[in-house]
Amino acid sequence: MAEYADLRGVEKAFLDLIDDPQMFVEAGRVIVQNAISFAVAQIKAGADMIGVGDAVASLIGPKMYTKYVLPLQQKLFAAIHDAGAAVKLHICGNITNIVEHMAQSGADIIDVDWMVPLEKARQLVGPGIVLCGNFDPSAVLLQGTPEDVAEAARRCIKAGGDKFFLMPGCEVPPATPQQNIRAFCPCEGCLIREELRC
Repeated sequence: MAEYADLRGVEKAFLDLIDDPQMFVEAGRVIVQNAISFAVAQIKAGADMIGVGDAVASLIGPKMYTKYVLPLQQKLFAAIHDAGAAVKLHICGNITNIVEHMAQSGADIIDVDWMVPLEKARQLVGPGIVLCGNFDPSAVLLQGTPEDVAEAARRCIKAGGDKFFLMPGCEVPPATPQQNIRAFCPCEGCLIREELRC
């Protein structure tokens, strides 16, 4: 969906899904085939995991996601698995309404952006899916204190369940203080000397 929106523009891409969905379907086949070729080349070069971003997919509802986008992601992820690598799926934004369907994509790991309640995401995808996330990279990581970061990290670890990676909910701002980054890295900050130890 994101690549199609790059090619057509976001507004036209959304209108296409309503007015001419077959154009999206046909373009999607080409886009996915190119993505497969690129992923396989990376795997042959030694990649163990392929990160797939599909940011615009958070802007469509569950019906359109499952009808048009999910089958393309399933095809891409199956090809990546066949080539010998794992898949991490990141869809920026509030994915609360589609995260349960993302669990059917075949992704090994699903990133959960900061505005999604992590407890809700875990409930919707079940205990078997690996989640990662999801504290606010701006309000907490950039603008907070190391103690704020450590507290957010503790909440995420508690909510994430057994199959969980701790990380910010999206991109880390370039001006993020180093002490804040260290505060959520257990080897360095040990969550401000509490709970999690290496």
